[in-house]
Amino acid sequence: QVPLVESGGGLVQAGGSLRLSCAVSGRTFCDYGMGWFRRAPGQEREFVATVGTSGTRTYYVDPVKGRFTISRDNAKNTVYLQMNSLKPKDTAVYYCAIARWPRTMVTSNSAYDYWGQGTQVTVSS
Repeated sequence: QVPLVESGGGLVQAGGSLRLSCAVSGRTFCDYGMGWFRRAPGQEREFVATVGTSGTRTYYVDPVKGRFTISRDNAKNTVYLQMNSLKPKDTAVYYCAIARWPRTMVTSNSAYDYWGQGTQVTVSS
């Protein structure tokens, strides 16, 4: 088992910011890419962002580019998602996940094998 524990969600007004954190244990964190996903009400879980093992490579889904920043601290076994200029359509449960195979940076759900419990982000208009 690889526990992932998220924190940082909440209620924020449109245009505001939130920072999500995800602490990982039970795996050599620095060897694995990390991802953030979200599930809006009535919709399937979708990819948001991923970061490579060193933190220098990142990739985002188009709707969040320029507003969200994924980062990681390998000394703390933690990945972050800084969310700025939030919009009501960003409202969702956000999940962090760790890649199934080492040294990969991927965007599909199936490429991740352990997930956090999810943290609710609600953006009011």
